[in-house]
Amino acid sequence: MLEFELEMPLASFTLHAEGRVDPGITAVLGPSGAGKSTLLQCLAGLAHPVSGRIRLGERILYSSNGRIFVPPEHRGVGYVPQQYALFPKMTVFRNVEYGLRARRVPKARREVKVEEILRRLGIGHLARRLPAHLSGGEAQRVALARALVIDPDYILLDEPLAALDPETREAVRKFLRGVLSDASCPVLLVTHDVEDVRRLADRVMVIHEGRIIFYGGVEQWERQGIPASTRRVE
Repeated sequence: MLEFELEMPLASFTLHAEGRVDPGITAVLGPSGAGKSTLLQCLAGLAHPVSGRIRLGERILYSSNGRIFVPPEHRGVGYVPQQYALFPKMTVFRNVEYGLRARRVPKARREVKVEEILRRLGIGHLARRLPAHLSGGEAQRVALARALVIDPDYILLDEPLAALDPETREAVRKFLRGVLSDASCPVLLVTHDVEDVRRLADRVMVIHEGRIIFYGGVEQWERQGIPASTRRVE
């Protein structure tokens, strides 16, 4: 279980996020600018809250009182940012290998793990391509492979389907469900699309002006209703 209590000043309000994330897929909803991406960046170790704590099981990843801040490469996090952030001058293989190199995994082991994850995600034939020569769906799979190859303890996906056309989005949605359904770790998936919630999520978290106003099952979320600004009309 991932537990957190964070305070982080933003442009128009302060993020005050307190909650927990159980194993499985949790869809994170909320209006643009509500603090969803900032929350993920704090959990990933890419943003430094002014106060609070983050705990993963028995591990303390961040504690303002204890002056603990575990850097991203030591948190065991698989993070896919918006637009995927692939290194443009690295091949697919090198992009996926990057996290393992940062963790000083021996070369022979790195090669085995990268080949395994590329094969598992059906993109082994793309290993020598540069990101500029990938389709949107292919780039998404490469970014996910880079997140999964480190055997993460938790996974953060920031609008992974937003840049895809409707046909590709549906195909990738099915793919994501197949890959992530076996995940025994917490997965946070930021989205504005109701179909992502219905097709992918086990639970829903709603953020409004930096505060978590709902966390529960998808059916409970549907029954309770949510502010219209969190839903995108298709």
